[in-house]
Amino acid sequence: MLKAVIVDANAVSRSTLGTVLADGSYDVVGATHTSALGLALAVKHHPHVICIAREQVEDGSDVVEQLRATLPKTLVFLVSGTLDAAAVQSALARGVHGFIVKPFKADTVLKTIRNTVIAFVKQQQQTPGKPG
Repeated sequence: MLKAVIVDANAVSRSTLGTVLADGSYDVVGATHTSALGLALAVKHHPHVICIAREQVEDGSDVVEQLRATLPKTLVFLVSGTLDAAAVQSALARGVHGFIVKPFKADTVLKTIRNTVIAFVKQQQQTPGKPG
């Protein structure tokens, strides 16, 4: 079972996304409202997936860069109700792996995470000198 951490200032969003993930057979090991607490939870639990709200990514804390440096195999998903091209490009440049759009549609959220996990695993398997 893949472990997940959720970081979102909105308690309703945290709860809803937590339910979607739990119903999709993810083990939600932590949920919090700030990027600093989210980083602490991630370091403690070593989740496979962290879903973090855009506001926490853009709060000046460099949380995505810290997550990528500390837990390079954890997949980071940006959660937002609005995503424009500039926000997507900025997030990708920082190391975000995927995007979850509010309002949550359970099947879309789970498919997005599953497809990103599969792509990440395939990428990890294609190391130099190893047939891909």
